[in-house]
Amino acid sequence: MAAVTPKTIYVDEDVGRDADNVAGTQEDPYKTLLHAYARHVISPEGISYATRKSATGDGDDKLDWKPAAKSALKKVANLYEQQRKKAAREQELQAAREKENEKRKLALEEAKKVIITEDSSLPKAVKIKLDEKDPQVVKLRPASKESDEKGTRVRVLGRVHRLRSQKDVIFVTLYDGYGFLQCVLTGTLTKTFDALTLTQETSMDIRGEMCEVPPKQHAPDNRELHADYFEVIGKAAGAEEAITTRVAPDADPQTFLDNRHLVIRGETASSVLKVRAAVLRAFRQAYVETRLTEVSPPCMVQTQVEGGATLFSFDYYGEQAYLTQSSQLYLETCLPSLGDVFCVAPSFRAEKSLTRRHLSEYTHIEAELDFITFDDLLNHLETVMCRVIDLVLADPEAAKAIQHLNPDFRAPQRPFLRMRYSDAIDWLREHDIPNEEGEPHKFGDDIAEAAERKMTDIINRPIFLTHFPVEIKAFYMQKERADPRVTESVDCLMPGVGEIVGGSMRIWDYEELLQAYKREGIDPASYYWYIDQRKYGTSPHGGYGLGLERFLAWLCNRWTVRECCLYPRFAGRCKP
Repeated sequence: MAAVTPKTIYVDEDVGRDADNVAGTQEDPYKTLLHAYARHVISPEGISYATRKSATGDGDDKLDWKPAAKSALKKVANLYEQQRKKAAREQELQAAREKENEKRKLALEEAKKVIITEDSSLPKAVKIKLDEKDPQVVKLRPASKESDEKGTRVRVLGRVHRLRSQKDVIFVTLYDGYGFLQCVLTGTLTKTFDALTLTQETSMDIRGEMCEVPPKQHAPDNRELHADYFEVIGKAAGAEEAITTRVAPDADPQTFLDNRHLVIRGETASSVLKVRAAVLRAFRQAYVETRLTEVSPPCMVQTQVEGGATLFSFDYYGEQAYLTQSSQLYLETCLPSLGDVFCVAPSFRAEKSLTRRHLSEYTHIEAELDFITFDDLLNHLETVMCRVIDLVLADPEAAKAIQHLNPDFRAPQRPFLRMRYSDAIDWLREHDIPNEEGEPHKFGDDIAEAAERKMTDIINRPIFLTHFPVEIKAFYMQKERADPRVTESVDCLMPGVGEIVGGSMRIWDYEELLQAYKREGIDPASYYWYIDQRKYGTSPHGGYGLGLERFLAWLCNRWTVRECCLYPRFAGRCKP
């Protein structure tokens, strides 16, 4: 038999092509040796390979074809074999998936024939919220097999939080915003089309007997509902549109923000919002206890409080107007007729700041107190904040949420550390914490957020930082009589967050206030109603504003205030 003449396959790494229609000739070479090998390894003819780099080779050699090195061919052969085995495994898996899918289709078609109805001979189900535990309303069947005592038959409505299927048993954990309840579906209930296609977040109506959880098993509140009937109310999307795909745990922050409406369904986000509600209730109760009256100031204003650079402006029927930066000035006008007052209202700051503690819209808890001294103001602040913490921790649901979010939280000890601004400057210098220019801090510096937070975290206790220089504070702040360089002002700093409260005594002398406007270059004409407070029975008074989201970031140990409101608004974010 005549010897087979080896066929040469050509590979040019620069100008070759790896495609099915490539001839593998000198005129039409492949690009890679691996592709050439894969195309011709099963050829009955003897094969040899020649390679070159026609565009990047050296000198005249770049036009010469050279036999492929044995080591290169061996490497290519190994790679080809690995790819072949991988493709074969994938083909087997695909065949198995198709077989399983076909099997599931048949099962689902059969499941459509299974119809369940509520047994009319059973007691009428009592509708309850998922957290309801009143033994007079909901009795549990004992886990003991010897007991004949029955549990209450109840009707619960909620959404699927967790879902776990076993042979002939489906465990469904429902949630309804009040609590969680494990429901157990067995027998025919597990064979229906709705049961076999259940998805997370599907809303359901489930009825059955309330039972104790058997020993060594676990469920929320150590109880479970043994279902005898259920209905699907609203089926949730699955597969690529499943909520766990839309807001996967490893998604980037922008994805979480775009899907905030879904994120708040999670245990962490909803726990923060529940603590927020408890904190608001506690502030209102603390203010009632200290005899402050709640008022509702306007959000649309024509005066500034904290400086024009952070004002959101808009056209108000042909006049210039702004979204309020603070309700302080309006609260001051209420003191003569209502006594000490407070408000819970939104404030708006047009700062293009993307730090973790800034929002463009935030909830501002503000108060103004009449006939007080600066020490009175500090004592009031400390009393209210500690009372709020006590009230929140006394709320079982809020305390449970805080324990989940911030297990190491402890109520702050009184009294808070009181530190003058000048002492803080000395402290920062002693601890080699520079200012924003990288220089040692000096009197007159506006202590930057990073330095302030570092100092607070090192000291690790609440701080009343007081007596800031006049030049770095708002026009309305009262100067200290003993040192007119500084104001009777205070920032309350908390570990992990920094400033959560800013307050001061207010200038209450008519002429002194006019001089403050002049110093700041502000036209006092628009503030006539505010200045009038100094003309008609003026008095020493002061107040403060507390950022609710920052307070919550401290209480719930959140990295950013964006997690502490329902739908955060900051530079570049005004949706959903």
